[in-house]
Amino acid sequence: MAPGTPTPFLPTVSEETTLRASFVRDEDERPKVAYNQFSNEIPVISLEGIDENQGTKRAEICKKIVEACEDWGIFQVVDHGVDTTLISEMTGFAREFFALPPEEKLRFDMSGGKKGGFIVSSHLQGESVQDWREIVTYFSHPLKTRDYSRWPDKPEGWKAVVESYSDKLMNLANKLLGVLSEAMGLESEALTKACVDMDQKIVVNFYPKCPQPDLTLGLKRHTDPGTITLLLQDQVGGLQATRDGGKTWITVQPIEGAFVVNLGDHGHYLSNGRFKNADHQAVVNSNHSRLSIATFQNPAPDAIVYPLAVREGEKSIMDEPITFTEMYKRKMANDLEKAKLKKLAKAEQLKVDETAEKEKNFANIPQNKPLNEILA
Repeated sequence: MAPGTPTPFLPTVSEETTLRASFVRDEDERPKVAYNQFSNEIPVISLEGIDENQGTKRAEICKKIVEACEDWGIFQVVDHGVDTTLISEMTGFAREFFALPPEEKLRFDMSGGKKGGFIVSSHLQGESVQDWREIVTYFSHPLKTRDYSRWPDKPEGWKAVVESYSDKLMNLANKLLGVLSEAMGLESEALTKACVDMDQKIVVNFYPKCPQPDLTLGLKRHTDPGTITLLLQDQVGGLQATRDGGKTWITVQPIEGAFVVNLGDHGHYLSNGRFKNADHQAVVNSNHSRLSIATFQNPAPDAIVYPLAVREGEKSIMDEPITFTEMYKRKMANDLEKAKLKKLAKAEQLKVDETAEKEKNFANIPQNKPLNEILA
């Protein structure tokens, strides 16, 4: 941060007992289900045997993955081959970082469009309400675009762990995309090739204890724009999903060492809508802090977005091929337009309510009361 710049509000060091207005969400956006009211509806799939080319084991695993993507667009994987020691180191270093003094974290402040680093809430422009979280973002692939000056140098040793973690999760993501490619009747590398030069971003989320968790979210409702996301979460709970447009929500059951896999908009479009883009959010609580690490695999900015396979009797869900950059711009513009219209509708409703209240008060005034008393 530049000298003289005021220190931003950090939830991790806040002792306030009332939530700041900038974090308070409209009633229709607030949590409907508790952070620890767990559901077992999201499939848990063991990947043991997925690399076998013969036998029925791989076919059974692939069938479960495809069904989960068609049903929810989200599932959990265990026996995935990512070393437990690496996972432990990644989460341990992350907790150490968020426990650092504010001035240490803010050395890597990524506000103002910087490519990676630390920030509170979200770096999306136009956000009217903040999310109750602090994050560290690593732009980890393609390798040639890595800017290590934006990678935190504390705690010591975290950089090397992030590099290893990045590579392992890229391999796992490509393996899962291979399954979905084959399910679409394509070669196993089809979805990966459609990304051109796959981009990877690792976002480490820390959700501190919140004084009024019923009024806010750790991460607002959304679908990921990219191809596929792998999420590592601790045992606290807070990841929620919906498949009916937000009418009902479930809290995903945390499983030690598992990765939550969800498809993004890009994967949804490439499959012509066959595979769902997971609709999800994160809630917070007043009892425990929570840590999660999301690894996003996205297409290159100039990669073409259009269905790779359209099944017989179906039409393309897209009018025309567009680049991923254009797809993302349209998504962000649409989200901001929805927020703007909602804000206008809220203001209009407030006017209606105020008018109704005035009319009600006027109706309660005795009709024979002198004018000077009415206007007093």
